[in-house]
Amino acid sequence: MSMKFIKQLPTAEVIIEQLPLPKHVSNLRNLHVNEMKKIFANDDDRFILIIGPCSADNEDSVCEYIEKLAKVQEKVKDKILMIPRIYTNKPRTTGEGYKGMVHQPDPGKKSDLCEGIKAIRRLHIRALSEFSMPAADEMLYPENYSYLSDVLGYIAIGARSVENQQHRLTVSGIDLPVGMKNPTSGDLTVMLNSIIAAQSNHTFIYHGWEIETTGNPYSHAILRGAVNSSGQNIPNYHFEDLINIAGEYEKLDLTNRAIIVDLNHANSIKRYYEQPRIAREVLLSRKYEPLLKKMIKGLMIESYLVEGRQDIGENIYGKSITDACLGWESTEKLIYYIAENI
Repeated sequence: MSMKFIKQLPTAEVIIEQLPLPKHVSNLRNLHVNEMKKIFANDDDRFILIIGPCSADNEDSVCEYIEKLAKVQEKVKDKILMIPRIYTNKPRTTGEGYKGMVHQPDPGKKSDLCEGIKAIRRLHIRALSEFSMPAADEMLYPENYSYLSDVLGYIAIGARSVENQQHRLTVSGIDLPVGMKNPTSGDLTVMLNSIIAAQSNHTFIYHGWEIETTGNPYSHAILRGAVNSSGQNIPNYHFEDLINIAGEYEKLDLTNRAIIVDLNHANSIKRYYEQPRIAREVLLSRKYEPLLKKMIKGLMIESYLVEGRQDIGENIYGKSITDACLGWESTEKLIYYIAENI
């Protein structure tokens, strides 16, 4: 057998007992989650921004970023609900590179999944406790959800995971808004099928149990652009793209239909500085077409304290070690622009 069993990881129950979420913080988190649900269910017309670093690589810099975000949130709270990105699991196309804090609590050291699980729970609890903003994380591994099930506010299913059956079925049993990205190929049918599956009830195997789910009515689409067979990036945020997906979405028998537009990745052709321009275009399309205004609930933005990206070992505080991000100054301006133009 070519697998080496290193150590058995503690169960979610053990980790939660070691790192509990205070009751008053849990109550506050639940209130904020209910606010998100109302937006996705068309009972609140505020605009959502899922915003923050590409990857959460350092607890202090991530929390400093969220502290700044919380101050701006207070100023725009009547128009915008912000969900900070604390992405602790990172998909890697070739399997190489930094896989996130759950693998490497310290990016400069070797993988340690046991300490990584504790580190990501501590980070989510700290951010939630200090700034009262339930965060978004990517569900790269469905089995890891149980370690964070009581602290998360939002979940994203990535472009490489959205076709996976276990991801789809797990989402059907989660009581949170969950965004399903279009796959890297750009095939909208794959994304829409994943939403149908997530909003439906299922019986399947999870953590060694036979379980039954009731469906997640708050699962929805995230448009992140695509990559064609020649490796070229193909954006899908333009007006014609949005009208097409909205029209196909409308045909489905679903409880809720909502779209989040990812401003980075293939939509920006990984030119992080294009995110404000793309936001302006999406907002104009949304103003022009009533169906888009109803269906486009928000944007996903990658930003951090310092703009751009760096390699591991450069040690520039608050600068991304994965995809390049907007810096704070540009981010703050963009948030205020969005608040004035939704």
